[in-house]
Amino acid sequence: MTTAGIRPKAEVTVTTEWDGTGRVALPGITDPASVAPRDARELSRQFFRRLAELEEGTYAHQYARNTLIEMNMSLVRFAAGRFRGRGDDMEDVVQTGMIGLIKAIDRFELSREVEFTSFALPYILGEIKRFFRDTTWAVHVPRRLQELRVELAKAREELSSRLDRDPTVAELATLLNISIGEVTEAQLAANGYNSSSLDAALTGDGPEGGEAVLADFIGVEEEGLRLVEDFHTLAPLMAELSERDRRIIHMRFVEEATQAEIGERLGCSQMHVSRLIKRIITRLRQGMLGELGCA
Repeated sequence: MTTAGIRPKAEVTVTTEWDGTGRVALPGITDPASVAPRDARELSRQFFRRLAELEEGTYAHQYARNTLIEMNMSLVRFAAGRFRGRGDDMEDVVQTGMIGLIKAIDRFELSREVEFTSFALPYILGEIKRFFRDTTWAVHVPRRLQELRVELAKAREELSSRLDRDPTVAELATLLNISIGEVTEAQLAANGYNSSSLDAALTGDGPEGGEAVLADFIGVEEEGLRLVEDFHTLAPLMAELSERDRRIIHMRFVEEATQAEIGERLGCSQMHVSRLIKRIITRLRQGMLGELGCA
């Protein structure tokens, strides 16, 4: 049979898959990658529910897991689109994001009571950001200096071979027909191409006589810094809410008032307050995920 809302290309039928001990009915999808994002959400719930019941390593478990991966590839493409124009091959970015998607699928549980898209996006974005961190400059350096760094490396190699020693700054400047100051600036800029890992071993004695690493000599990580980006994204979304919605959010999450207390102030039932809060949070979450404009 065909499930309503699924594009014709992604025909859905009820098929029977084996789990090694008995039969487990799973929706059969001829082309999971072509399932529309809206339909993928409901189908994903069905597959996650089955996945939790299946034994890992069985054919049925592999089928459910692979189908979830293919159905949610559009989420990876959506996340990768945020990095379009950075000069890297988008196929590499998408493939990197797929790693995050697979991690999210393996760790997701329906009991979390959150949409899989909300759960998976941080994993996908994390892998993509790690990709850019590992393959690009550690700090921002002007393109002029990036290009000069390459020319400087070639000049140093040429002069070292010719002179049988390391060339001086003046000799490099003469060969490249630039000033000594520009050579020095390019050498300093080259330090920004690679960053040292916080786990990199350092010479000398570390704490308690063990091997020292860079992280031992810097301050602790401030957890609040992770929230800065979220706050910047959330602020304009909060501004778009009505005065009553902002008041409800303030009472619930700033004043930490209960839903019953909020209902008394607003003159409505606790159940109605619960629905209002859920609606507001859903709207804010969609805004942060960039889904409002796509709805």
